[in-house]
Amino acid sequence: MSSLERLTAYAIITLAVLTGGGSLLLFGAFVVSGPFNLIQLDLSEAQIFLWDGFLSTAFFLQHSGMIRPSFRSWLSSRIPAHYCAATYAIASGTVLTVVLLFWQSSSTTLWVPQGMLRLLFGALFPIALAGFIWGTWALGTFDPFGRISILSHLDSAPQASRFIIRGPYLWVRHPLYLFTLLLIWGSPAATADRLFFNALWTLWIAVGTCLEERNLVLEFGDSYRRYQRTVPMLLPWKGRANKASMP
Repeated sequence: MSSLERLTAYAIITLAVLTGGGSLLLFGAFVVSGPFNLIQLDLSEAQIFLWDGFLSTAFFLQHSGMIRPSFRSWLSSRIPAHYCAATYAIASGTVLTVVLLFWQSSSTTLWVPQGMLRLLFGALFPIALAGFIWGTWALGTFDPFGRISILSHLDSAPQASRFIIRGPYLWVRHPLYLFTLLLIWGSPAATADRLFFNALWTLWIAVGTCLEERNLVLEFGDSYRRYQRTVPMLLPWKGRANKASMP
């Protein structure tokens, strides 16, 4: 492999990490502290909801559309397959950053919890953060930016998919989505646009999780079907599953 190809590969990894990782940091700051209000548009309350809804829908379509097997197959026919995951991270990070920077806040405050209730809402953030760390550790090789795919290609080492069930994955099938929901709903104050954000993104996570389940069944087959029958999707209402019963 030439030096130019290696330089290109590392440049794409860097761009994916910066755009993808940077957008996730912005998202964390957004859900904890509220809209940044860096770009103010002169919109009425009704126009704010239309605009914010448009931004959210654009991200949902990009994020969920690019992860579909049909789109990945189309993309891999046009660029090297090992760059697909990084391309997805770059696109998702870019669109998410646009959503967060251009989000318009409402002047209507619906409620501000006080006392113990405010403390309970505030506790959701550290719980969600700890959950993310736990969940990424349980995955073993968590690669949201496509770095491993590219490095495996550079080293001519094939990357095999692994079906890992441990940690929070013994409680729910999608713990990272569960902790995202905790993060989204952890804001103690609710303006009209924040409630709109919470409702839209909760609905998208629920729908997106169901769509992702289809992909996982296609990838892992009967092993994942047995896992579905044993462990709940998002809410840990069954308690911790017996590891010995896992596929």
